[in-house]
Amino acid sequence: VLFIFVIGMVIAAVCGYMAGLIGSSNSPISGVGILAVIIAALLIKFVYGAADPQQSTILVAFTLFATAIVFGVATISNDNLQDLKTGQLVGATPWKQQVALIVGVCFGSLVIPPILGVMNTAFGFAGAPGAGADALPAPQASLISELAKGVFGNDLNWSMLGIGAAIGAVVIVIDEFSGRVNKKVALPPLAVGMGMYLPMSVTLMITVGAILGHIYNKWCERVGGDVGQKKRIGVLVATGLIVGEALWNVVYAAIVASTGDDGVLSIVGDGWANGSQIVGVIAFVIVVLGMYKVTEILAKRSEETDPSPHPDAK
Repeated sequence: VLFIFVIGMVIAAVCGYMAGLIGSSNSPISGVGILAVIIAALLIKFVYGAADPQQSTILVAFTLFATAIVFGVATISNDNLQDLKTGQLVGATPWKQQVALIVGVCFGSLVIPPILGVMNTAFGFAGAPGAGADALPAPQASLISELAKGVFGNDLNWSMLGIGAAIGAVVIVIDEFSGRVNKKVALPPLAVGMGMYLPMSVTLMITVGAILGHIYNKWCERVGGDVGQKKRIGVLVATGLIVGEALWNVVYAAIVASTGDDGVLSIVGDGWANGSQIVGVIAFVIVVLGMYKVTEILAKRSEETDPSPHPDAK
């Protein structure tokens, strides 16, 4: 309890501060979680002493439960600080926001476990018992679990952790130096770390989205007018893509879990497996380009309706 209280306060402060600066999506929860699980495992091992394999399994589970609570603290601090900052920008009443945040935490506690249960029933999670070949990847969870097992199993490769820390220090120095030489050049340490341990299937689309967003923002600046309004509409479209994809995945998981067939919505047979992926990519590109075109039209209409420049316009 004392560990969760102390470490939770520190991590809440760090993650909340970072969320206020760069947003909750870029807050280094995984990084602080890795530190938390290593510290927790070392403390538990120091207090408990030597343990046989069966006891080590129990201690690993206990460590992961404690770390999960710390992760919950970090996640809530991320959302709360970002929401409070947004409320300050729009002039919201702080105590009403706090009440809404408490309600949100309560509803999240009720909604998230059933959704995870549906996901586990439909697909399973990589590394979990009974997970199949198409199980959902969980690279952060797998990494944290392996770290805890390594501490209690005395087979954790500390030299690799040291090398990673050294690489991180070098990247930070390069980022600071390059930023002073040219503000347009940067090497974010968080992005480097995420790229090292997250699979390409996760990080590739982030890069694609960043490129598309950069192109759209350049278009906004080139055509002029209410640049801030145009950019906000683009952000809304991107947000809709993220939320829509997440909601559809939940709906699809519920369908698969209820039918027991992950191909229940298939349009073509297995013989079209490769071709369908190509068609899917083409369709995705067309949809994205179409949505950006619609965004462009909406931005122009908004400018015609309210020609006065927004404070965010550059």
